[in-house]
Amino acid sequence: MAPTTVQEALNRLTELDPAKIKEINGVILFDLTGEGGGQWTLTLAEGKATLEPGSPSSPTVTLSMSAQDFLALSRGELNPVGAFMQGKLKVTGDMGLAMKLQNILG
Repeated sequence: MAPTTVQEALNRLTELDPAKIKEINGVILFDLTGEGGGQWTLTLAEGKATLEPGSPSSPTVTLSMSAQDFLALSRGELNPVGAFMQGKLKVTGDMGLAMKLQNILG
């Protein structure tokens, strides 16, 4: 079932398949604007994903977008590359990690 709130979509990130994320290590800041927005930190390490509210002091990569676009992305209604090209998604930091995220989230 598709997530209906930003919080549901974020919580699903902690349920990623450990086999898919075992080689991915990093700290991802989701900086979401608008209704339902805020800042959340997803830490991927050793096949585990943990989510915490707030911003880390030095994220590996920051993904900035509106909360509604993030929700559309998590439902598969918005293509991550298309969102980036249209300026709906801004990526700061490790672009390689961002590309790996596209593969596991899509």
